[in-house]
Amino acid sequence: MIQAVLFDLDGTLLDRDTSLSRFVHDQYERISQLQHVRQETFVQRFIELDQHGYVWKDKVYAQLIEELAIAKLEAAFLLQDYLCHFQKHCVAFPHLHEMLADLQKQGIRLGLISNGFGQFQYDNVKALGIAPYFDEVLISEWEGLRKPDPAIFHRALDKLGVSAEQAMYIGDHPDNDVRASRAVGMKAVWKRCSQYAAVAEAHVVIDDLAEISERVLPSFQAR
Repeated sequence: MIQAVLFDLDGTLLDRDTSLSRFVHDQYERISQLQHVRQETFVQRFIELDQHGYVWKDKVYAQLIEELAIAKLEAAFLLQDYLCHFQKHCVAFPHLHEMLADLQKQGIRLGLISNGFGQFQYDNVKALGIAPYFDEVLISEWEGLRKPDPAIFHRALDKLGVSAEQAMYIGDHPDNDVRASRAVGMKAVWKRCSQYAAVAEAHVVIDDLAEISERVLPSFQAR
């Protein structure tokens, strides 16, 4: 019987690709020193260097300044702008609130495990308006642990007061989310992501968050 459902954030609940694109376009339009290059050139190169969030932005901005010969701006300034403004552009995947509300009504305990910087990631959670749904939020910087380390999953399970066998984890990354959660004994649900091939280790594959409460959870509860 599933008593807790845990989630990844970026690429699972937060549509990070859309959010990032909106932010980068906005940053370009707000900061005139960037505008000596074409907007699409700046946006495209930023997204390439970002590598779906796996390169921190200090390195991204340093590389952009060098490649695009951006004068009179420092990487630290652009990074601070990112930290202050990204949350204003956060976009949720469809059916996020309805799904979380449905799980909450069913008495399911909810948790979130995200790699990243603590306040930045939590600000994004708040920007999506979903913080009140979660019983526990674990972010790698604050925990001193990061996925796929099994310790961060065990810590989340302990905080939620459930065993691994009573929990389900949903994420988009094959190693950090699917394989890591299954390795500790949780039900692993892969939210399909076009940048990765099919993940054989997933117990279930979903394309839409609505499937969690409508199809996936009932199927596990019936077993």
